[in-house]
Amino acid sequence: MSTLAPVTPARQSTLLRLATAGSVDDGKSTLVGRLLYDSKSVLADQLDAVERVSRDRGLNAPDLALLTDGLRAEREQGITIDVAYRYFATAKRSFILADCPGHVQYTRNTVTGASTADVVVLLIDARKGLLEQTRRHLAVASLLRVAHVIVAVNKIDLVDYDEARYRELAAQISTAGADLGVANLVTIPVSALEGANIVDRSEKTPWYDGPSLLELLEELPQADEPSAESFRFPVQTVIRPQGAARDPRYTDYRGYAGQIAAGVVRVGDQVVVLPSGKRSTIEGIDTADGELAEAFAPQSVTLRLSDEIDVTRGDLIATATDAPEVTQDVVGTVAWLAERPLLPGSRVLLKHTTKTVQAVVRDVVGKLDLDSATLEPAERLELNDIGRVTLRLASPIAAEEYLVSRRTGAFLLIDAADGGTLAAGMVGDALSAARNPEDRPVQYTI
Repeated sequence: MSTLAPVTPARQSTLLRLATAGSVDDGKSTLVGRLLYDSKSVLADQLDAVERVSRDRGLNAPDLALLTDGLRAEREQGITIDVAYRYFATAKRSFILADCPGHVQYTRNTVTGASTADVVVLLIDARKGLLEQTRRHLAVASLLRVAHVIVAVNKIDLVDYDEARYRELAAQISTAGADLGVANLVTIPVSALEGANIVDRSEKTPWYDGPSLLELLEELPQADEPSAESFRFPVQTVIRPQGAARDPRYTDYRGYAGQIAAGVVRVGDQVVVLPSGKRSTIEGIDTADGELAEAFAPQSVTLRLSDEIDVTRGDLIATATDAPEVTQDVVGTVAWLAERPLLPGSRVLLKHTTKTVQAVVRDVVGKLDLDSATLEPAERLELNDIGRVTLRLASPIAAEEYLVSRRTGAFLLIDAADGGTLAAGMVGDALSAARNPEDRPVQYTI
């Protein structure tokens, strides 16, 4: 038996997950390519390939968008279709970057990329200004509770680096962000093509005294300590070693494996298993490297309980004194991602953490009007609509408001026939919370 090793929940984690978003041809892929190129995060063979393709197209300079548009269909069409993930690092920080599509048809991919992001970099064309898709992306960032939102006013070179045009757009962006519930928002004038204010500050914008995009990304505050949230552990599988009958060490072994969704757990903690409500004590925390005295999100561990309780996949092990409520009725905000409309009476599967249950849509309460930022009455939700629905589940789940927890407050709606994802959902009235940012905790200030 190995010695128990205490683990201190680390506030320091230099990894930052960011996603880009914006309308078609706003220059997202070029900005990402410029960020990688100017920060010297591109391998020589990658750059050679981009230069070769660029020459074949008759271009005088490398098309940096090719660094992220990895699919052949994307390169042929000149638009981003799938979410392209890239990894790079500077002396101060490591990054996982998701370049999301801008076409309204691929809004579902943008939701995917932004759902795990710590920061969204939203691009707008300095010539076009705010578009409907811009408002949609601001709404998605607000609903998904993305901690940081940066709006890059791109192609500032095409308006001759005009300060007045930038100030006008910055004011419009601030108003739209406030209407849609973006609590903290920063704007930066950039030119992805020329590299202005991407990695280094540009002399062509002497009227802008803020940081470059990379400087801002490096300086953003890190996430709160894991101990700030109550312990939540969705059970992924029950472990009973196959050799238990032959090895006396594992004769009575029963562990519950999964990833800690929130908080910290320690040996001796009192916990409750939901939805059954049975209580027990943490007897051990096992990993591939041995036992731990404590563990924290997002570690993957196996927990042992001191009592024999019927625990299965989809159950939630939580702090006994601060457990979420168990319910079969869910009010949720959903981003509808399917071609067919969502109608009252629709039967779907709801996936919440590691649990999947049957559900029926009782009512479509309304949908978000992107222009007025208000919930308008609606009888259905169409592709890319964001709306409020009520659901009745066949069996209970331990759900929390998305405002409280992004992990235990999120769900998916799935087509039972083909397994396709129909919607990304958030437990609670996220639309009202989005329109009242004062009710939300301020996560950073620049």
